[in-house]
Amino acid sequence: MHKSVQDIINMKKEKKKISVITSYDYSLASLCDKAGIDVLLVGDSAGMVMLGYENTLNVSMEQMCMFTEAVSRARKNSLLVSDLPFMSYQASIEDAINNSGRLIKAGADAVKLEGGSIMAETIRAIVDIGIPVMGHIGFQPQTTTLSQGYKVQGKTKDTAMKLIEDAKELEDAGVFSIALEMVSHEVAEIISQTVSVPIIGIGSGVGCDGQVLVIQDLLGMYEKIKPKFAKRYMNLSEDIIKSLEDYKNDVISGKFPAEEHWFSMEEEELKKLREQIGG
Repeated sequence: MHKSVQDIINMKKEKKKISVITSYDYSLASLCDKAGIDVLLVGDSAGMVMLGYENTLNVSMEQMCMFTEAVSRARKNSLLVSDLPFMSYQASIEDAINNSGRLIKAGADAVKLEGGSIMAETIRAIVDIGIPVMGHIGFQPQTTTLSQGYKVQGKTKDTAMKLIEDAKELEDAGVFSIALEMVSHEVAEIISQTVSVPIIGIGSGVGCDGQVLVIQDLLGMYEKIKPKFAKRYMNLSEDIIKSLEDYKNDVISGKFPAEEHWFSMEEEELKKLREQIGG
Protein backbone atom coordinates (compact mmCIF):
# COMPACT_ATOMS: atom_id res chain seq x y z
CA MET A 1 0.00 0.00 0.00
CA HIS A 2 1.47 3.34 -1.02
CA LYS A 3 1.74 6.38 1.24
CA SER A 4 -1.34 8.54 1.71
CA VAL A 5 -1.80 12.28 2.08
CA GLN A 6 -2.43 11.70 5.78
CA ASP A 7 0.87 9.83 6.09
CA ILE A 8 2.68 12.93 4.78
CA ILE A 9 0.77 15.22 7.15
CA ASN A 10 1.65 12.91 10.04
CA MET A 11 5.35 13.08 9.17
CA LYS A 12 5.39 16.76 10.10
CA LYS A 13 3.57 16.04 13.36
CA GLU A 14 6.15 13.36 14.13
CA LYS A 15 8.99 15.71 13.14
CA LYS A 16 10.11 13.39 10.34
CA LYS A 17 11.68 15.02 7.28
CA ILE A 18 9.90 14.41 3.96
CA SER A 19 11.79 13.41 0.81
CA VAL A 20 10.28 14.45 -2.52
CA ILE A 21 11.63 13.75 -6.00
CA THR A 22 10.32 15.24 -9.23
CA SER A 23 10.16 12.42 -11.77
CA TYR A 24 8.48 12.02 -15.14
CA ASP A 25 9.05 8.52 -16.53
CA TYR A 26 8.55 4.88 -15.60
CA SER A 27 12.21 3.84 -15.39
CA LEU A 28 13.51 6.54 -13.05
CA ALA A 29 10.28 6.69 -11.03
CA SER A 30 10.64 2.96 -10.34
CA LEU A 31 14.10 3.53 -8.89
CA CYS A 32 12.89 6.49 -6.79
CA ASP A 33 10.07 4.37 -5.40
CA LYS A 34 12.40 1.47 -4.58
CA ALA A 35 14.72 3.92 -2.79
CA GLY A 36 11.91 4.79 -0.40
CA ILE A 37 11.25 8.36 -1.56
CA ASP A 38 8.15 9.62 0.27
CA VAL A 39 6.58 11.66 -2.56
CA LEU A 40 6.95 11.45 -6.33
CA LEU A 41 6.07 14.79 -7.92
CA VAL A 42 5.21 14.80 -11.61
CA GLY A 43 6.23 18.39 -12.30
CA ASP A 44 5.38 20.50 -15.31
CA SER A 45 9.15 20.99 -15.50
CA ALA A 46 8.84 17.86 -17.64
CA GLY A 47 8.30 20.32 -20.48
CA MET A 48 11.88 21.51 -20.09
CA VAL A 49 13.64 18.36 -18.93
CA MET A 50 11.85 15.79 -21.09
CA LEU A 51 10.51 17.80 -24.04
CA GLY A 52 13.13 20.53 -24.45
CA TYR A 53 10.86 23.56 -23.97
CA GLU A 54 12.42 26.84 -22.81
CA ASN A 55 10.00 27.04 -19.88
CA THR A 56 6.87 25.37 -18.51
CA LEU A 57 4.30 27.60 -20.23
CA ASN A 58 3.63 25.32 -23.22
CA VAL A 59 3.03 22.15 -21.23
CA SER A 60 -0.44 20.73 -21.90
CA MET A 61 -2.88 18.71 -19.83
CA GLU A 62 -2.48 15.84 -22.29
CA GLN A 63 1.26 15.79 -21.66
CA MET A 64 0.85 15.99 -17.88
CA CYS A 65 -1.61 13.10 -17.98
CA MET A 66 0.86 11.04 -20.03
CA PHE A 67 3.73 11.67 -17.61
CA THR A 68 1.44 11.02 -14.63
CA GLU A 69 0.29 7.70 -16.07
CA ALA A 70 3.90 6.60 -16.61
CA VAL A 71 4.95 7.43 -13.05
CA SER A 72 1.79 5.91 -11.58
CA ARG A 73 2.64 2.58 -13.18
CA ALA A 74 6.05 2.69 -11.52
CA ARG A 75 5.22 3.62 -7.95
CA LYS A 76 4.35 1.05 -5.32
CA ASN A 77 5.10 2.91 -2.09
CA SER A 78 5.35 6.69 -2.71
CA LEU A 79 2.59 9.28 -2.70
CA LEU A 80 2.08 10.67 -6.21
CA VAL A 81 1.40 14.39 -6.74
CA SER A 82 0.97 15.90 -10.20
CA ASP A 83 1.24 19.51 -11.38
CA LEU A 84 -1.65 21.35 -12.96
CA PRO A 85 0.01 23.09 -15.94
CA PHE A 86 -0.23 26.76 -16.90
CA MET A 87 -3.80 27.92 -17.69
CA SER A 88 -5.37 24.59 -16.72
CA TYR A 89 -6.75 26.09 -13.50
CA GLN A 90 -6.42 29.90 -13.58
CA ALA A 91 -9.30 30.78 -15.90
CA SER A 92 -12.13 29.24 -13.89
CA ILE A 93 -12.88 27.02 -10.94
CA GLU A 94 -14.68 24.68 -13.33
CA ASP A 95 -11.47 24.25 -15.34
CA ALA A 96 -9.51 23.65 -12.15
CA ILE A 97 -11.89 20.94 -10.94
CA ASN A 98 -12.14 19.20 -14.32
CA ASN A 99 -8.39 19.17 -14.90
CA SER A 100 -7.66 18.05 -11.35
CA GLY A 101 -9.99 15.15 -11.98
CA ARG A 102 -8.10 14.25 -15.16
CA LEU A 103 -4.81 14.00 -13.24
CA ILE A 104 -6.43 11.85 -10.55
CA LYS A 105 -7.83 9.54 -13.24
CA ALA A 106 -4.31 9.38 -14.74
CA GLY A 107 -3.02 8.00 -11.42
CA ALA A 108 -2.19 10.95 -9.16
CA ASP A 109 -3.16 10.97 -5.49
CA ALA A 110 -3.13 14.77 -5.33
CA VAL A 111 -2.56 17.82 -7.51
CA LYS A 112 -0.26 20.83 -7.14
CA LEU A 113 -0.96 24.36 -8.29
CA GLU A 114 0.86 27.67 -8.03
CA GLY A 115 -0.38 30.84 -6.37
CA GLY A 116 -1.00 32.42 -2.98
CA SER A 117 -4.17 33.97 -1.58
CA ILE A 118 -5.55 34.62 -5.07
CA MET A 119 -5.89 30.85 -5.55
CA ALA A 120 -7.49 30.13 -2.17
CA GLU A 121 -11.05 29.93 -3.52
CA THR A 122 -9.97 27.60 -6.33
CA ILE A 123 -8.08 25.35 -3.90
CA ARG A 124 -11.06 25.22 -1.57
CA ALA A 125 -13.32 24.14 -4.43
CA ILE A 126 -10.95 21.33 -5.49
CA VAL A 127 -10.53 20.12 -1.91
CA ASP A 128 -14.30 20.25 -1.35
CA ILE A 129 -14.88 17.61 -4.03
CA GLY A 130 -12.33 15.33 -2.37
CA ILE A 131 -9.12 15.97 -4.32
CA PRO A 132 -6.09 16.77 -2.13
CA VAL A 133 -4.08 19.85 -3.13
CA MET A 134 -0.46 20.85 -2.61
CA GLY A 135 0.05 24.61 -2.82
CA HIS A 136 3.09 26.32 -4.33
CA ILE A 137 4.28 29.80 -3.34
CA GLY A 138 7.51 31.78 -3.43
CA PHE A 139 9.05 31.62 -6.88
CA GLN A 140 6.32 30.38 -9.23
CA PRO A 141 7.80 29.15 -12.54
CA GLN A 142 4.54 29.46 -14.48
CA THR A 143 4.13 33.20 -13.87
CA THR A 144 7.02 34.75 -11.92
CA THR A 145 9.37 34.33 -14.87
CA LEU A 146 7.04 36.50 -16.96
CA SER A 147 7.45 39.52 -14.67
CA GLN A 148 10.48 39.09 -12.41
CA GLY A 149 12.76 36.42 -13.78
CA TYR A 150 14.57 33.95 -11.52
CA LYS A 151 14.77 35.82 -8.21
CA VAL A 152 14.86 34.72 -4.60
CA GLN A 153 11.61 35.57 -2.81
CA GLY A 154 11.08 36.91 0.71
CA LYS A 155 14.20 39.04 1.07
CA THR A 156 12.39 42.08 2.51
CA LYS A 157 10.03 42.44 5.46
CA ASP A 158 7.04 43.25 3.24
CA THR A 159 7.56 40.38 0.80
CA ALA A 160 8.20 38.05 3.72
CA MET A 161 4.92 39.06 5.36
CA LYS A 162 3.07 38.43 2.09
CA LEU A 163 4.52 34.93 1.87
CA ILE A 164 3.56 34.18 5.48
CA GLU A 165 0.02 35.44 4.85
CA ASP A 166 -0.24 33.42 1.65
CA ALA A 167 0.86 30.26 3.46
CA LYS A 168 -1.78 30.80 6.14
CA GLU A 169 -4.48 31.37 3.53
CA LEU A 170 -3.53 28.22 1.65
CA GLU A 171 -3.65 26.30 4.92
CA ASP A 172 -7.12 27.71 5.62
CA ALA A 173 -8.19 26.77 2.07
CA GLY A 174 -7.37 23.14 2.84
CA VAL A 175 -4.02 22.30 1.24
CA PHE A 176 -2.30 19.26 2.73
CA SER A 177 1.16 20.73 2.08
CA ILE A 178 2.91 23.68 0.44
CA ALA A 179 5.91 23.77 -1.89
CA LEU A 180 8.07 26.79 -1.09
CA GLU A 181 10.43 27.67 -3.93
CA MET A 182 13.51 29.92 -3.78
CA VAL A 183 12.53 31.67 -0.55
CA SER A 184 15.11 33.05 1.89
CA HIS A 185 15.83 30.36 4.46
CA GLU A 186 14.85 32.59 7.40
CA VAL A 187 11.37 33.18 6.01
CA ALA A 188 11.00 29.53 5.00
CA GLU A 189 11.75 28.44 8.55
CA ILE A 190 9.23 30.93 9.96
CA ILE A 191 6.55 29.65 7.58
CA SER A 192 7.33 26.03 8.49
CA GLN A 193 6.86 26.91 12.15
CA THR A 194 3.74 29.00 11.52
CA VAL A 195 1.51 26.62 9.56
CA SER A 196 0.51 23.10 10.51
CA VAL A 197 0.83 21.56 7.04
CA PRO A 198 4.18 20.27 5.74
CA ILE A 199 6.37 22.81 3.92
CA ILE A 200 8.42 21.27 1.12
CA GLY A 201 11.45 23.38 0.27
CA ILE A 202 12.86 23.95 -3.20
CA GLY A 203 15.96 26.02 -2.62
CA SER A 204 14.50 27.39 0.60
CA GLY A 205 16.86 26.08 3.25
CA VAL A 206 17.02 23.31 5.80
CA GLY A 207 14.27 24.67 8.06
CA CYS A 208 11.50 23.25 5.84
CA ASP A 209 9.68 20.03 6.70
CA GLY A 210 10.92 18.35 3.53
CA GLN A 211 12.96 18.88 0.39
CA VAL A 212 12.42 18.29 -3.32
CA LEU A 213 14.88 17.83 -6.17
CA VAL A 214 14.40 16.98 -9.83
CA ILE A 215 15.81 13.49 -10.40
CA GLN A 216 17.81 14.65 -13.45
CA ASP A 217 19.39 17.44 -11.38
CA LEU A 218 20.25 15.04 -8.58
CA LEU A 219 21.89 12.60 -11.01
CA GLY A 220 23.60 15.27 -13.10
CA MET A 221 21.70 14.45 -16.28
CA TYR A 222 20.30 17.89 -17.23
CA GLU A 223 22.90 20.39 -18.33
CA LYS A 224 20.80 23.29 -19.61
CA ILE A 225 19.99 24.75 -16.18
CA LYS A 226 22.04 24.14 -13.04
CA PRO A 227 20.18 25.69 -10.09
CA LYS A 228 22.30 26.73 -7.11
CA PHE A 229 19.98 24.82 -4.80
CA ALA A 230 20.21 21.52 -6.70
CA LYS A 231 22.81 19.26 -5.12
CA ARG A 232 24.36 16.83 -7.60
CA TYR A 233 24.90 13.40 -6.10
CA MET A 234 26.29 12.06 -9.38
CA ASN A 235 27.44 13.42 -12.72
CA LEU A 236 25.83 10.90 -15.03
CA SER A 237 25.96 13.13 -18.11
CA GLU A 238 29.71 12.57 -18.44
CA ASP A 239 29.38 8.84 -17.74
CA ILE A 240 26.55 8.46 -20.26
CA ILE A 241 28.40 10.34 -23.00
CA LYS A 242 31.55 8.26 -22.36
CA SER A 243 29.51 5.04 -22.56
CA LEU A 244 27.92 6.15 -25.84
CA GLU A 245 31.31 7.03 -27.30
CA ASP A 246 32.61 3.61 -26.26
CA TYR A 247 29.60 1.97 -27.92
CA LYS A 248 30.12 3.90 -31.16
CA ASN A 249 33.81 2.92 -31.25
CA ASP A 250 32.95 -0.73 -30.58
CA VAL A 251 30.48 -0.70 -33.48
CA ILE A 252 33.06 0.86 -35.82
CA SER A 253 35.80 -1.56 -34.78
CA GLY A 254 33.55 -4.64 -34.80
CA LYS A 255 34.03 -5.35 -31.08
CA PHE A 256 30.26 -5.10 -30.61
CA PRO A 257 28.34 -7.28 -30.92
CA ALA A 258 30.55 -10.10 -29.68
CA GLU A 259 29.55 -13.76 -29.74
CA GLU A 260 27.83 -13.57 -26.36
CA HIS A 261 25.49 -10.93 -27.79
CA TRP A 262 24.11 -12.88 -30.77
CA PHE A 263 22.02 -15.99 -31.46
CA SER A 264 22.99 -19.05 -33.52
CA MET A 265 21.30 -21.79 -35.52
CA GLU A 266 21.87 -25.48 -34.82
CA GLU A 267 24.77 -26.65 -36.96
CA GLU A 268 22.61 -29.27 -38.69
CA GLU A 269 19.97 -26.68 -39.61
CA LEU A 270 22.63 -24.34 -40.93
CA LYS A 271 24.05 -27.16 -43.07
CA LYS A 272 20.61 -27.83 -44.56
CA LEU A 273 20.14 -24.12 -45.26
CA ARG A 274 23.48 -23.83 -47.04
CA GLU A 275 22.73 -26.87 -49.17
CA GLN A 276 19.37 -25.43 -50.20
CA ILE A 277 20.73 -22.00 -51.14
CA GLY A 278 23.85 -23.47 -52.68
CA GLY A 279 26.21 -21.93 -50.14
